[in-house]
Amino acid sequence: MTKLHLFDMDGTLLHGSAAAVEISRQLGLDREIAALEQAFAAGSLTPVGFARRACDLWAAQLTEAQVAAAFEGAPWLSGIREVWADIRARGERCAVISLSPGFFVERLVAWGADTAHGSRWPAVPIREPLEPSGILSPAAKVRIADSLCARYGLTRDDCVAYGDSMSDAELFTVVPESVAVNADHHVSGLATYAYSGRDLREAYELVRTGG
Repeated sequence: MTKLHLFDMDGTLLHGSAAAVEISRQLGLDREIAALEQAFAAGSLTPVGFARRACDLWAAQLTEAQVAAAFEGAPWLSGIREVWADIRARGERCAVISLSPGFFVERLVAWGADTAHGSRWPAVPIREPLEPSGILSPAAKVRIADSLCARYGLTRDDCVAYGDSMSDAELFTVVPESVAVNADHHVSGLATYAYSGRDLREAYELVRTGG
């Protein structure tokens, strides 16, 4: 029986960082984005509220070249391409689902993900208003996972989730197998396995060998 491996990005594939942090660093807005990240983690900003504030920070000045530089220079875990190549070689599927901007997340398809889903932000350079309905939530991760299962002829019982924080908690509660990757308390108590480190191959091995 095949599996569907569902990967979070911020804090999971990205070690100790997030797309918004890496993009803001390109613009010299480290302090401003840190304040937004802190507010989001504390629950005082919703995903839509965070996206609106970040759009305001980046409006008009963000370029495609800066997004590319943020992506290439980000602190990715080692072994991502190798893990996804192994998953696909086994006839299994892998997907990324992240609340971060789709124009960043979708670049991971070139690394071997079957599909990558992020929030729908205005195109870069940002000149259009944010459409709130395009911003993903933790519950949206479950909906997307269900739609992928339907596409691939699978069920939730065939899924493995990899994540690190509160945005992954809902998904962790509905799949039978999960890996907390450099995780906080929101998912560490829900996960089947726990991994701390900087190599996705080691986290993936927990699933392959049953821990």
